[in-house]
Amino acid sequence: MDTKHKVDTQLLIYTGILLVIGLIMITSIGVPKSIQLSAPGVLYPSCDNAAVDCYLLFKRHLVRMFIGISAMFVVAKINFRIWEKFAVYIFGIAIAGLIVVLILGSKNNTFAKSWLTIFNTSLQPTEFAKIAFIFYFSVWFERRHAETTTFHYGFLPFCFITGGMLLPILAQPDLGSAFVISATAVAIYFAAGARIRHLAIGFLAVFIASLFVIMSVTHVRQRFTAFVTPAAECREDYCWQTEQAAIAVGSGGFFGKGLAQGVQKSYWLPEASEDFIFAASAEELGFLRTALIVLLYGLIAFRGFAIAEGAPNGFAQLTAVGITSWITIQAFINIGVNTGLFPTTGITLPFISYGGSSLIATLIGIGVLLNISTYSSSSGTHAGNFHRRRDSGARPAQYRRY
Repeated sequence: MDTKHKVDTQLLIYTGILLVIGLIMITSIGVPKSIQLSAPGVLYPSCDNAAVDCYLLFKRHLVRMFIGISAMFVVAKINFRIWEKFAVYIFGIAIAGLIVVLILGSKNNTFAKSWLTIFNTSLQPTEFAKIAFIFYFSVWFERRHAETTTFHYGFLPFCFITGGMLLPILAQPDLGSAFVISATAVAIYFAAGARIRHLAIGFLAVFIASLFVIMSVTHVRQRFTAFVTPAAECREDYCWQTEQAAIAVGSGGFFGKGLAQGVQKSYWLPEASEDFIFAASAEELGFLRTALIVLLYGLIAFRGFAIAEGAPNGFAQLTAVGITSWITIQAFINIGVNTGLFPTTGITLPFISYGGSSLIATLIGIGVLLNISTYSSSSGTHAGNFHRRRDSGARPAQYRRY
């Protein structure tokens, strides 16, 4: 019989703080894009012009945040076992969505054909596919726990399923999401008890495949070259973003220029309210305040793995590991891109970037975590004793079913 606990309020608080930060920064950073979207035909637009809405992005983001928060609280009330029951069907719908977007999708002025337009609203199926595959893998490993450590029945099927999931995403191409999904899949596989030598084989295969992609895909090669050997004066798209992000981060110093005082967002830094919102925020907030953002993602990871540690069964534990890994991996990849640690790739900063699909999907993920926390014996303690499944025979205590 299930024993209910209080919801993990720390996770809820950390998420709420990031949402507030995101709303503030979109209000500050999003003015140039709001002007552009609300009055594209106005020759000399300004906020004093009645045709110009300087807070269009703020209003849209507020609506999306309301939808996401509502979805989070609804999902937090749904017993996590529902997702276990319907995981295969949810995964199938997600794959169908990824195929449909290749046929009917649009690029929205990017490299990737990733968006579906439904009722004048852009939807990015890849964002929702991330949580769908977490459900599926969690069920798959839970049901095949005795075969997880084997090469033929554990490792090879894992590679086949992951590869099948990634193909339509790579075809868009959305390399950032493909990397996040791959890393999250490895995290779930590791938590389920994967052998280290199998993971090493997988990493080698991915490394070779990455070299092939870098050499054969033009825009990937250009971005990788710009990352390895940055030019002093770059005027091309593939290195312009990295250079301007570095300028934004560096010009913010320790204390920042102040809200609405950033320059890069207005004239130089593309996607300042989306993929490069961390760099634009660093210019206005400075190092000390943006360090708080990094800390908050670390605290979300800590709470997420604490919830996984005390989860009542294998599905719940692997789902908690997957959702926590997904959010934190995506956050730190985005921050790495914004600070020049990784090559440029289009990926949002969870809870902060402007983008409805990403915001709603990650809040749904938090809702699932919150529900699991109400059944987790570790939701109020610490994550220091996280164990992964290693025994292919007996089921460890943390994987017991009720």
